[in-house]
Amino acid sequence: MARRFAAILLAATAALGVTTTPAQAAVDFTGTVKLDNCSGSLVRLPDSSPSDKALVLTNGHCVEFIKAGEVYVDRPADRTFKLLNGSGSEIATVQSTRLVYATMTGTDAALYRLDKTYQQLQQQHGGRALELSAARPSAGTEIRIASGYWKKIYSCQIDGFVHQVREASWTWRDSLRYTPSCDTIGGTSGSPIIDNASGKVVGVNNTGNESGGRCTMNNPCEVDAAGKITVRRGTNYGQQTFGLVACFGPRTTLDLALPRCQVAKPAR
Repeated sequence: MARRFAAILLAATAALGVTTTPAQAAVDFTGTVKLDNCSGSLVRLPDSSPSDKALVLTNGHCVEFIKAGEVYVDRPADRTFKLLNGSGSEIATVQSTRLVYATMTGTDAALYRLDKTYQQLQQQHGGRALELSAARPSAGTEIRIASGYWKKIYSCQIDGFVHQVREASWTWRDSLRYTPSCDTIGGTSGSPIIDNASGKVVGVNNTGNESGGRCTMNNPCEVDAAGKITVRRGTNYGQQTFGLVACFGPRTTLDLALPRCQVAKPAR
């Protein structure tokens, strides 16, 4: 995970493009973005309207290494993103105004709100947002991991679900494990995990065990419900995103008090 954060301190600036039309099944770079240190994607909720301010999805650790137990909600965020089109060309630089949500507790995810609506991004740049799926994916699902940072798409399947993935002081629950061909590298953090059949986002790529270490930085381990630890050298992981959908009300408004919202919440 740290490599995905550090191996990326080579670029900076931004761009973003979006559309509110349904996602296409043929996965390309449409809706992906390049951060200065990570990958990400322009995303919309299933019931987002063209007039809603657009959202960008990436990892919490792409914001910063957020301490375990901490949650950031509705913070000012002046950050730029480079938006890509289907072929991977940069078509716009888009600006965020708020960090809507970010944490590395339970999941490793962050959502930024941009200063433009989905409609504006589509009309001005021809961009199209990817839709966040509200449904939990299944093992065996064909997925594509599209890295805006490296402009590379990885193809594999969901190998299974991990009760807990533990890396250093962080623990992520119900994580996605990939089959070996998704051998993601530094810079792919924050890439959308896309269901190849529906074109919808089902997760966000975040880490991998590099050298066989046990539950250490860059060497996450798996922990089952009984507490047994398993180390899988070379295996990569992502975090599911369907739970985020349940935390938004109308007009892409975050509401952590919604009954079905189960993500980590700020300490009171």
